Amino acid sequence: MSKLDITTSQTIGPFPHEAWAWAVKLTAGVDSAAPQVRVHGAIIDGDGIPINDAWAEAWLPGSAAAESAHAIPGYRRVPTDENGAFTFSISQPQAPAGQPVAYVTVFARGLVKHQFTAVFLEDDPALAQSALLEQVPAERRGTLIARKQADGSYLWNIHMQGERETVFFDYV
Repeated sequence: MSKLDITTSQTIGPFPHEAWAWAVKLTAGVDSAAPQVRVHGAIIDGDGIPINDAWAEAWLPGSAAAESAHAIPGYRRVPTDENGAFTFSISQPQAPAGQPVAYVTVFARGLVKHQFTAVFLEDDPALAQSALLEQVPAERRGTLIARKQADGSYLWNIHMQGERETVFFDYV
């Protein structure tokens, strides 16, 4: 394969922190009167090492209407920090009712193609009735569930490979 045959989905390139800074600035603050939840974690490679130059992009279907004054309602794009950590602030005007709180796309060096996943909140009363979770083997569902922390935030780590690999989806 020559350099001309490489597609944009085969690498995020060496400069996404500079190139995508506009999206971070536009989506960093949440302009919403709805209650907020914070989902945070790290993106971790197959050797258990945090990925310090990855990106997580979240589409928040339950938040868009509550964020009409936001630059891009229901959307976040965040880089990981030097410890592989990321944080999404999410408007929650109502319970997600068995739906993911966010659909997440992961971009990172070494990925041939970006990966798609979803995150659910563990205290969603309709979690057991989620049509999406029902498609995932029971022993792997936990990789999609953010755990509530003492401070009210939710912890969700994204494991790219290994025994605890996060479930990734193909969309057609």
